[in-house]
Amino acid sequence: MSAGDVQEILRNAIMIMLQLAAPFLIVSIIIGLVISIFQAATQIHEQTITFVPKVVAIVLLLLILGPWMISKLSDLFDALFSFMINL
Repeated sequence: MSAGDVQEILRNAIMIMLQLAAPFLIVSIIIGLVISIFQAATQIHEQTITFVPKVVAIVLLLLILGPWMISKLSDLFDALFSFMINL
C-alpha cells in the first residue's frame, strides 16, 4: 500500500463524510436563522423555540435521506473491503 493509496482512501472518506453531513448542517443553519429572526422581531427569547424545530427537521431529514446515506456508506465500505482483498 503506497502513500497515494492511503491519500485516495482518506480523500474518499472525507468527501463522503461531507456529503452526508452537509444536508443536516445546512437545514440546521437555515432553521436557526429563521428562528433567530423571528425571536428578534417578537422579542421572545426562549431556547426551546430553536431546539424543537431543529430536532423535528433533523429527524424528518434523516427519514428522507436515510436510504441514500446507507447506500453511500455501503459503497464506501465495499470499496474499502475490495481494496483490502486486492492487497
